[in-house]
Amino acid sequence: MKSVNGQMDTNKVGIGREISTLLKANMRDYAMYIALVVIFIFFGFRTDGLFLSSRNLTDLINQTGYVAILAIGMTIILIIKHIDLSVGYVAGFLGAVAALLMKSGMSVWLVIPIILALGICVGLYQGFLVAKIGVPAFVTTLAGMFIFRGLLSLVTAGSGTIIVKDKAFKALSQGFIPDLPVSGSFHYLTLIIGIVAIVLVVFNLFKSRRNMLKYNFKVNSAPIFISQLIFVSAIIFIIIWILAGYNGIPWTAVIVGVVLFIYNFMLNKTRLGRYIYGIGGNAEAAELSGINVRKITFFAFASMSMLAALAGMLYTSRLASATPTAGLGFELDAIASSYIGGVSVNGGIGRVTNTIIGALVIMSLTNGMNLMGVDVSYQYIVKGIIFILAVAFDVKTRGGRK
Repeated sequence: MKSVNGQMDTNKVGIGREISTLLKANMRDYAMYIALVVIFIFFGFRTDGLFLSSRNLTDLINQTGYVAILAIGMTIILIIKHIDLSVGYVAGFLGAVAALLMKSGMSVWLVIPIILALGICVGLYQGFLVAKIGVPAFVTTLAGMFIFRGLLSLVTAGSGTIIVKDKAFKALSQGFIPDLPVSGSFHYLTLIIGIVAIVLVVFNLFKSRRNMLKYNFKVNSAPIFISQLIFVSAIIFIIIWILAGYNGIPWTAVIVGVVLFIYNFMLNKTRLGRYIYGIGGNAEAAELSGINVRKITFFAFASMSMLAALAGMLYTSRLASATPTAGLGFELDAIASSYIGGVSVNGGIGRVTNTIIGALVIMSLTNGMNLMGVDVSYQYIVKGIIFILAVAFDVKTRGGRK
């Protein structure tokens, strides 16, 4: 009996050490998830559960949508050691152009591709200045910020606010996926999607573990792996259950999910993604190895401005109008989301999946403090503190590993 107890104690010690090692090795990735959980618990208690209500979580998703889209593009820019300060007013200006085109009678299904194409053109122009002419990205995009701020003022100068009446366009950031033709108090299609998502996540994690074992890579022990599966599945189920109790999954979440899937696949499964990380790690070595750094830089800026165009349309859709102040501070939220999500200040490191969590952290703070009635001045202070802590943490952990 003693030997059995001794074995159990040994197993507990072994698992405890493994958890400690796992946390230390992946602290950069886990820190933001821990922070997000803490934020949700804190505001859940402080608002008597209002923060965790179905309606507020839906509003939070819609509020986060445009920031998440911008942050995905910003992640690539930061990985290759550049920055784009113009994205806020590019989003605001192109969102206003979309509103103007629809006001003139143009179909929304024609407006969307036109605005995305204009975004690509803006990115190619800025990429040309950076990659071909050699103007630093900071200077190029700072100038772009002034230019597009002025263009936004010109576009909205007549009426001040351009009202959007198109229902399909407003549904981008105000609508929900349709439900099955079944009566009931829940959105059943959302529940089905949640169950499918859990199955896919579990399948992919098992597949990844099997592949790592096949090539003799080190993996977590079975108890730790099962615990991870249960935790991830529980989080997905709780979110889906809450959303299903309201109107279901917002179209904003679908749009962000599609963009996230495309960019995550590109960064992790394609040659282009490897080139982006290679340039971020050492641009000179990447050039010598045959990578066309200029083309990748063109792609990064064109991609960023295209996503800014999409974010501008989501923001305009959410407000059902274009205003002269649209885009104010968007670039700051995108940059902060990327760094909080684990993008390195030295470039070469970053994941778009983690960037989404960073965006949720930023917008959850804003949403929660608004519900608590915290003054906007203090909100900026809190955001600034969180931002500097995230960057300091990145510098410290990288320095520790060196």
